[in-house]
Amino acid sequence: MCGIAGWFAFGKSVVSPETLDSMLDCIEHRGPDERGRYQDGPVCLGMTRLSINDIQGGSQPYYSEDRSVVAVFNGEIYNFKELRKELEDRGHQFRSNTDGEVIVHLWEEHGTEFVKLLNGMFAIALWDGRALHLFRDRMGIKPLYYTVIDGVIYFGSELKTLVAVPGFSRRLCHGAVRSYLNLEYVPSPFSIYEDAFKLAPAHFLSVGEGGPSGPIRYWQFPRFTADGGGTMEEWAERLRFLLSASVKRRLLADVPLGVFLSGGLDSSTLTALMSELEPGRIQSFSVAFSEKTFDESSYSRAVAGHLGTTHHEQTLDPQTTLEVIEPLYQRMDEPLADAALIPTYLLSRFARQRVTVALTGEGADELLGGYPTYLAHQLSQPLNRLPRALITLLQLAVAQIPTSRRYMSLDFKLKRFCSGLGLPDAARHLTWMGSLPPAETHPYLLDPRPPLFQWPEQSELPLVERIQTLDFHTYLAENLLVKLDRATMLTSLEGRVPFLDHEVVEGMARLPTRFKLRGTNAKRVLKAAMKGRLPASVLQRSKKGFGIPMAEWLRGPLKFLLDEHLGPGYLKSQGLFRPEPIARMVAEHLSGQVDHRKPLWTLIVFQKWWKTYRPVL
Repeated sequence: MCGIAGWFAFGKSVVSPETLDSMLDCIEHRGPDERGRYQDGPVCLGMTRLSINDIQGGSQPYYSEDRSVVAVFNGEIYNFKELRKELEDRGHQFRSNTDGEVIVHLWEEHGTEFVKLLNGMFAIALWDGRALHLFRDRMGIKPLYYTVIDGVIYFGSELKTLVAVPGFSRRLCHGAVRSYLNLEYVPSPFSIYEDAFKLAPAHFLSVGEGGPSGPIRYWQFPRFTADGGGTMEEWAERLRFLLSASVKRRLLADVPLGVFLSGGLDSSTLTALMSELEPGRIQSFSVAFSEKTFDESSYSRAVAGHLGTTHHEQTLDPQTTLEVIEPLYQRMDEPLADAALIPTYLLSRFARQRVTVALTGEGADELLGGYPTYLAHQLSQPLNRLPRALITLLQLAVAQIPTSRRYMSLDFKLKRFCSGLGLPDAARHLTWMGSLPPAETHPYLLDPRPPLFQWPEQSELPLVERIQTLDFHTYLAENLLVKLDRATMLTSLEGRVPFLDHEVVEGMARLPTRFKLRGTNAKRVLKAAMKGRLPASVLQRSKKGFGIPMAEWLRGPLKFLLDEHLGPGYLKSQGLFRPEPIARMVAEHLSGQVDHRKPLWTLIVFQKWWKTYRPVL
C-alpha cells in the first residue's frame, strides 16, 4: 500500500525535480516506511511506501529486466503469485517477492490489456519510454487524480498532491459544489476544482507526445439482471465459495492483519470466514458509543466470543469526537459529508496500534440488496401513481409529525420516504441518500450552476437492480470507498474489501431479486450462506448503519460549528451561500422542529475544507 505522484511533460515545459518532493510530502501518511522515485527527462514517478508484502525487498519503482518499463502503484495485487509463475515460465526474471513487480512484466507481454488480468485494488502509473499510462481498479477502491497544466500532466493518489504543484489554479468548480450539496460528495470524473479530475473506476488514461488519450474503459460493470436460475441453496453455496476465496486472497500479508467487526451481518461474515481459514489467529476491532441508541458493541462482543477472535474495543464519546474533528477535516482535501468518516477514522487509528491491514465489509449491501431503501423503492411504486396533489398533501401531513431525537427514528424515515415520492427512480434514490434534494439546492447558492451528475434511467433492469447499479456507481464508489481509503490511509492502515472482489461481483450479477430481498428480510442469500456459521441473533438483526449522534451533538457539544461556519456574517463575506435560508435551517434544527443534520453537516464539512484550502471563486 502506497501513495503515488508524478508527471509527464508532453509539451515543452520543464518541471523542477523539487516538485515531486512537495507532492509526496502531502501523502506521506499513505506510505511512511520508504520513498522511491524515477526521473528521466520529461517523466517523473514517485511513491511513498507502506510495507505489506516483501518488507525488505519490495521497494518501488518497479522495472522490467532492461529497465525500459517502469511503474509505481498504490494497492494490492491478490493474484500476483499465479501471475508471477506464468511470467517466470515465459522467462521473466524478478528482483523481489512483492506483488507489484508483476505489473511491468505483464505490460511487456500484454500492453494495456494486462490490467484485465489483475485481481486487486490499485492505482498504477507506468512509463514505457514513449507514454505515461494511468490505471484505476475496477471498483474504484484506490483513488487517482490528475490535471494538465501548460503541457504537463500531473497525477497523484490524493487531490492535495495536485494543489502542491506550482501553477495549479485552485479554481472552484461551482457545478461540483451543487453536486456536493445534493450527494454529499463530488462524483467522478470531476473534483471540487475546475481543473482537476478523478480517473474513473475501471478506466485507464494514456499520455504520449500528443497529449492525453482517453480515459478508456477496460472493464464493463456486470448488469444486475436478476434472471439467474437455481435454488436459494445453490446461490448461497456459490456466494460462500466465492467470498471465502476472496477472503483467503486478502489474508496474504507479511504484517499483522485484523478485521473491523461491528456485529452486523457483513463484518460478522468476514470474521467467520477468516476464522475458518486461520482459526485462533484473528484480531477483531470495534467501537462502542456512549449514546446507547447508537451502540452496537454488545453484538460485536458476542460475535467475537462465538468465533474466538482476540477482540479489541474502544468507546467513543462527544469529547473524543470533538478532539478529532479539526485535525481530521483539515487533512481532507475534498469535502466528504458522510459523518461516519469520524468513527471510521477513530476505529482505523485504534486498529493501527496492533495491525497494519484490516478487512472491512463495504460493498455487501450494494451487492446483495441490504439497504432499507431497496424495500422503500418497492413500496413507493403504487404511491407514485397517485395524483400530484395527493402526494403533496401526504408530504405536508408527514412533515407535521414531531421530530424525534432517536437515531433513525420512525418520523425521520417517513419524512425521507415522502420527500422522494413522485420522482423518477434515480432522482428519488439520490434524494433519499443525499443532503439537499436537487430541486431544493438553488435557494442556498448565490451561483447555482447545474449539478455535474446526471444518472440515466435504466428501465430495462428490474427496479431493485437499477438501484443497486446506481449505488455501485455513486454511493459506494464515491462515498463509502473514499471514506474507507482516507480514514485508513490517514492512519497508515490498509483496508481490504472482500465483497468487492470482481469475481464475487460478477458471480452474483444474476442473483434473483427474491433471494436478496423479501419484505423487510434483506440479504437473504448471505443469511442462507452463513446459517450455522453465525449466531441466529446476527442473522436475524435488521440493518443499522455506522452512524454517530450528529443531530443531537449539533444542538450540544458541536453547536459552536454552526456559529463558526454558518453564521450570517461569515456567509455574507464568503460570497458563496445565501445566509437567510441557511439561518432558517439552523434555527429549525436547534429548536428541534426539524432534523436538518444531513444538510447542516454537509455545509459544515464544506466550510472546513474551504477554510483549509482557500479555493479561488
